[in-house]
Amino acid sequence: MMEIISSALIILGSLMILISSIGLIRMPDLYMRMSATTKATTLGVGFVLIGTAIFFWEVGIVSRLLIIIVFLLLTAPVAAHMIGRAAYIDGVKLWDKTSVDELKNKYDKDTHELKGK
Repeated sequence: MMEIISSALIILGSLMILISSIGLIRMPDLYMRMSATTKATTLGVGFVLIGTAIFFWEVGIVSRLLIIIVFLLLTAPVAAHMIGRAAYIDGVKLWDKTSVDELKNKYDKDTHELKGK
């Protein structure tokens, strides 16, 4: 039974990583690509690691995998946010059909500060 559950989680994680790869190819700009890859890959790798932990089910392996999962969940979204912010500050263009740009006219390129509301 444990093999079935772990296999299902690993397959689910692999499918999410595949969806992330498709999003990387299909999305029109950097910001959408980063959003698709960060969310799907974080969840995909998380499911693969949970499936691996269930399969091996030893304290040493499970504890290491849980630490990796927590680290991944904490760092990947923050890193993607920082890369996206740096790209915006550097002037990487949004997709033409992007309807909302909340930072437009709020970022001062000289002082590198955001203006308040």
